[in-house]
Amino acid sequence: MSDVYDLHIDTDVTVQLSECCREDAQAVFEVLDHTYQLEDMTAPGPKAATGPATTVWMATFDTAGGRHEKTPPVRLTAMVGATLTGGYHAVDEVEKVLARSFDIQSLQSVSGDQETEARLLLASR
Repeated sequence: MSDVYDLHIDTDVTVQLSECCREDAQAVFEVLDHTYQLEDMTAPGPKAATGPATTVWMATFDTAGGRHEKTPPVRLTAMVGATLTGGYHAVDEVEKVLARSFDIQSLQSVSGDQETEARLLLASR
């Protein structure tokens, strides 16, 4: 087997969440954490002080590992913008997992030679 497969490079998916509150970001990451092995996460920090701010939460999941537990639909307080980046098969798998817990609207897909990027809007069912 090649080194690429041994390192799970093509099975990693980076998930960026934006346009959402801290609680909604945690809810989405918990769904993915019940399914896949969390590789790296920029944890939601302290609640923002007054005034508007742009916040993006990011985590990387290894779609080859994890518990693969099913999760029920999850309530969100508002729609959540999600950007998935990784190998074609891995991004497709993460999108299917999210679709089991949320209503998904696909906004855009950008394909490259080795990777793809999917932009989604997640909402409560």
